[in-house]
Amino acid sequence: HSISSGHFVISLAELLYQLNLSVSLDQFSTAKMVDYEVTVYTANRTAATTFNNVFLKLVGTNGESERKRLLSLRGPSAFVRGAVASFTVSSPTFLGKLVLVELDKQPLLLFPEDSWFPAKVEVKSPDGDIYNFPVYRWISDSKVHRFREGTALKGFEDSHHLGRYSREQELKQRQKDYCWDVYVEGIPHCIKTDGPSSLPPEVRFSFTKQTEFIFTTSTGQVCLEESQIENRMFYRNKIWNPKHAHQCQNKSINSKVSIFKSSSKDNFWRRGYDHNSEEIAVLSNIQLPLNLPVTDKMVFPDGCCSLAEEIKKGNIFLCDYKQMDGVKTNTINDEKQYLMAPLVLLHKTPDDKLMPIAIQLKQKPAEDNPIFLPSDSEHDWLMAKIFVRSADFNEHQLNVHLLRTHLLAEVFAVSLLRNVPMVHPLHKLLIPHTRYTLQINFLARNRLISEEGVFTKFSASGGEGMITILRRSLSSVTYSSLCVPEDIAERGVKDVPNFYYRDDALRLWDTINRFVRGILTYYYKTDAEVQQDSELQKWILDIFEHGFLSQPRSGIPQKLTTVDELIKFVTMVIFTGSAQHAAVNSGQFDFGSWMPNTPISLQLPPPTKKGEATEETMLKTLPDVNTTVQGMATMWLLSQQSSDFAPLGQYSEDHFSEETPRQMIANFQKELAALSAAIKERNKTLEVPYTFLDPEEVENSVAI
Repeated sequence: HSISSGHFVISLAELLYQLNLSVSLDQFSTAKMVDYEVTVYTANRTAATTFNNVFLKLVGTNGESERKRLLSLRGPSAFVRGAVASFTVSSPTFLGKLVLVELDKQPLLLFPEDSWFPAKVEVKSPDGDIYNFPVYRWISDSKVHRFREGTALKGFEDSHHLGRYSREQELKQRQKDYCWDVYVEGIPHCIKTDGPSSLPPEVRFSFTKQTEFIFTTSTGQVCLEESQIENRMFYRNKIWNPKHAHQCQNKSINSKVSIFKSSSKDNFWRRGYDHNSEEIAVLSNIQLPLNLPVTDKMVFPDGCCSLAEEIKKGNIFLCDYKQMDGVKTNTINDEKQYLMAPLVLLHKTPDDKLMPIAIQLKQKPAEDNPIFLPSDSEHDWLMAKIFVRSADFNEHQLNVHLLRTHLLAEVFAVSLLRNVPMVHPLHKLLIPHTRYTLQINFLARNRLISEEGVFTKFSASGGEGMITILRRSLSSVTYSSLCVPEDIAERGVKDVPNFYYRDDALRLWDTINRFVRGILTYYYKTDAEVQQDSELQKWILDIFEHGFLSQPRSGIPQKLTTVDELIKFVTMVIFTGSAQHAAVNSGQFDFGSWMPNTPISLQLPPPTKKGEATEETMLKTLPDVNTTVQGMATMWLLSQQSSDFAPLGQYSEDHFSEETPRQMIANFQKELAALSAAIKERNKTLEVPYTFLDPEEVENSVAI
């Protein structure tokens, strides 16, 4: 008969089990057995089900149980997606304090081996104690897998020999699964993998994430092709046609804010810096940079004030794109592209507006490198701002976004997975903040910055220039620049008016810091414990060597010596992969969907004299149709939120078993909810709401 009945399958399984059962004479002993109540939770996620035979062994300080097959009246449904199944596991003697469980599964005779994703195992001992064993792992083979009891333990606290052995074996396997690789010399190292399918199953996209990502990518490609056809009517011989600019804006995008009406206005133009926090810095002394020879007459022609006075008051700000200087630019459609390294001077006016007052498009002052001013012709001033915004786009994508969030988050994740076992408190704290990062970064390298990637082919800095910028940027990264309070102070922007990135980032940093302090001081009572933790020290050293290429000038610690140092570093790690990434990624399409606001590339060199710019030369300078839509489609893709988006502080997996850290997580979630409500209330008063650091909109990890 064909196997179509579930009852027949159960009966066959039972028969096979009975035929292969080896019965010990000890089972006929009249000695009383000690019973443990075991509950197995299968995760509620796609394909988590197994129909294989599942076996379990309990290991305690006084001994271990026999390996037992977990049989249930529910039959194969005991281990389906979302199932909670209970069993009794007996032992001749009391096992003492439980240390770990051993799980394995074996395929049925007529069924192939499948994959199973157990969430956790809960055990109630005869004396009423409850033990939790977090799993959250795919089990796809027939090997024995060991999972520790959920109470967090640092290495030097792990006194049981089997506990230490399982710890060593776990890290030994992890260092095989998560190997370092060098994508390009001079930038942070990455995970060695041939593709998403060769990544360990635990770090891959979920079925939902993978399906939605493929759909979004294919949808974006269809829209891209349609846009290329449609937008040709908005170009004249591959040049932007101003007559259809409004129509192009309205048809080709659906952004949260209307950029077009205000994109040429100086006050709105500055708003791009709200979510791009790295470039703007206050001049803290009374001297301008020697390579920016601006005079009072240029910027204050009415004599209302002087540069020296305004600098002294902290009202003059500088944006310096020196990382772009001398970068080899791309060739697109057989046409050389242009990228400048401008210096931009901004002034805080008495009515608290931050206005650009001077732009020099190249680093070295020269006769053919004029300083453009708001008093110049409309087209001269607009042209200068277009070159600045193009430089800002390349700086933002490569340094602020790719390097300082994606690549560093990957380093933090790989080092954690290689050096810190699941039972360690640091692993429990940081593992939710690594979700999807390894796969999304592989896709970024493969689809954006590879030889055939969108950024390589269609950005002004694509190719050799891109690598130059990344290398320069890494050399300029400092530990303090990754820590928001220090970064804000060093750049002197604590009093910049209407700087919502700063306001929300500082509040989020403080909230994360309080949470991290609570967790880590619960587990580390003294500085000596930090120094004694060899797994922790390997983690930080790996980050220093593979993330910052052993550059002492970065200020990244090579070792941690105090609890406070550990708290600060872990706060930075969580903030970088969650809040900072949200700040620099989520608003890209909103601010870049009107292409002249963030040109991915420019087709003509900058003017060398004032009075030469016209509407025609400005339109010829902007990128052509296929470059424009490739850039816009990519920004749109990177702004799409998945349905399995995990907001900051919402943890679907219970890695902590102790009540105190679990309560700290609940308190963290309450603080984030209060901050979210405060930001929403503030945004009601803003013409353009700043939503990117609302905790409800911030993902736990770099996942897009």
